[in-house]
Amino acid sequence: MKEIETSAKTVEEAIKLALEELGRSREEVEVDVLSEGSHGILGIGAEEAKVRVRLLEPTPSETDSEPQGPEPGQKRDIVSFTQSVLEAMLDKMGVTASVVFETGAIVQEAERTLPPIVFNIEGDDLGILIGRRGQTLACLQYVVRLIVAQEMKAPTPVIVIDVNGYKQRRYQTLQALAQRLAEQVATSGNPFTLEPMPAYERRIIHLSLADHPDVTSESIGVDEARKVVISPKGHDTSAIE
Repeated sequence: MKEIETSAKTVEEAIKLALEELGRSREEVEVDVLSEGSHGILGIGAEEAKVRVRLLEPTPSETDSEPQGPEPGQKRDIVSFTQSVLEAMLDKMGVTASVVFETGAIVQEAERTLPPIVFNIEGDDLGILIGRRGQTLACLQYVVRLIVAQEMKAPTPVIVIDVNGYKQRRYQTLQALAQRLAEQVATSGNPFTLEPMPAYERRIIHLSLADHPDVTSESIGVDEARKVVISPKGHDTSAIE
C-alpha cells in the first residue's frame, strides 16, 4: 500500500500537496492527520500541519467495473494526433528532431491503471527542450496534454514526453538514489534532505521508499523550493526546514 507524508501551513494544503504528488483524487485516498499545526505566538513556535495520505485499494467490484481504456483504433488516433502536435510545436520552435512513440517505457508520472503514452524526442543538442531541472520539458508536456485533452474530449491515458531518454535515465537515477540514501539514513539515524525537485521527481522518491521497513519520506517547503526529506521511522521531523 502506497503512502506519503506531507506538511504545509494547513491540513487542507498538506492534503492537496500529497494528492498532487500521488496523482490521485481525494476519493482515492485515506488521510491521517498527524498534526494540525499551530500558529504559535507572534509567529514564534509555529508548526506546520502534517498528514499521512494512503492510497485506497480498489474493491473487486470497482476493479471489474473500471474502464478498459481506449479501443485500439482510438488509441492509434490519440498516438497519431499527439505525435502531430509535437512535431508541429517543434517545427514552430525551429527545432530539428524526430518524435518517436515508445512502447514498454518505464516512465510513469501518475499512478494509473492504464499505461502511459510515451514519446521520446530524438536529435542533437536538445538541451534547450529540457531546461533547468527539466522545467522546459515539463512545460512542453503540459501544453501537449492540454491540446490533446481539448481535441479528444474524452479520458485519455497519461501522455509523457521525454527528450533523448532524459526522463528514463533520471527515473533510474532517482530510484537508485532513494535506496542508497534510505540505507544511509537507517544506519546513521539522521534524516537527509534532498535538493528541490519537481513534483513528479519527488513522487519517484516517495514511491521508491513507500514499502521501506526503516525509513519514511515526506515533502517540505513551497513551490519550486519543495524538497523531499528521508527520515528514520518514528523520527520527529517537525523541526526540519
